[in-house]
Amino acid sequence: MPHMRRNHLPARPIRAAQQALTEAELGELQERLDRVPASLEPLDVDMLDGYLCGVVLQPRPVPRERWLPHVVDVDAREVPAGFDTARLHSLVLRRHAELERAITARHWFDPWVFELEDDGDPSAAVYGWVAGFATAMSLFPALQQLDAQRITEPLALIYRHLDPDDLEDADDLLEEIESIEPAATLAEAVEDLVRATLLLADAARPAPVPRRR
Repeated sequence: MPHMRRNHLPARPIRAAQQALTEAELGELQERLDRVPASLEPLDVDMLDGYLCGVVLQPRPVPRERWLPHVVDVDAREVPAGFDTARLHSLVLRRHAELERAITARHWFDPWVFELEDDGDPSAAVYGWVAGFATAMSLFPALQQLDAQRITEPLALIYRHLDPDDLEDADDLLEEIESIEPAATLAEAVEDLVRATLLLADAARPAPVPRRR
C-alpha cells in the first residue's frame, strides 16, 4: 500500500500541561519506535497521533487488532521473533484512549506536532500529523464515504497541508482547499487540525440526542 513519508523536522514536540503521557513517556515512545527493526517502517510520534485520530473518527469502532499492527509497521508486517512490543503498545493505547475520550466529548486536545526552528512553514510542522491521518483514511476509508457536504470542509482544513499532487481524484476537496486561506502561524494550523477533527466527529460519530422526560 502506498503511503507518505514524514518530512524531517529538526525541532521539538509541542506539549501541553495536561497529557496522559508524560514528557518522559513521550520520549520513551519515540525511542521505542526508533528501535523497531530496520526491516519494518514504524510511525513516528507525530504521524502516530494523526493516525490515531483517523482511527478514532471512523463511524464504527475499528478493532484494536486491526489498527494496532500498523503502528509498528505501516504495512502491518509481522514483527520479528524476540522483539517485545508490550511497552510500546501500552503507551500507544493510552494515547488512543485519551484521544477517544476527548473526541467523543468534543473537547480540545493537543496534537503531537513539531515546532520548526526560525518560524518555519506551519504546513511543514504539521505534515507528519496530517500524513498519519491520511494513512488511517487509506486503511480505513469508511469516514470518507460519508456525506460529502459534511466532511469536505473539515477534510480540506487537514489536507491543505499536503501537496495537491498527493490528492488524486479529489476535485471537490481540492476546490475547497483553494478557497481556504493558508494558516499564517503554527498555532492557527494546530487549532484548525483540532477543529476539523471535532467537525468530522460530528459527522461520523454524532452525539446521541438526550431523551425528553
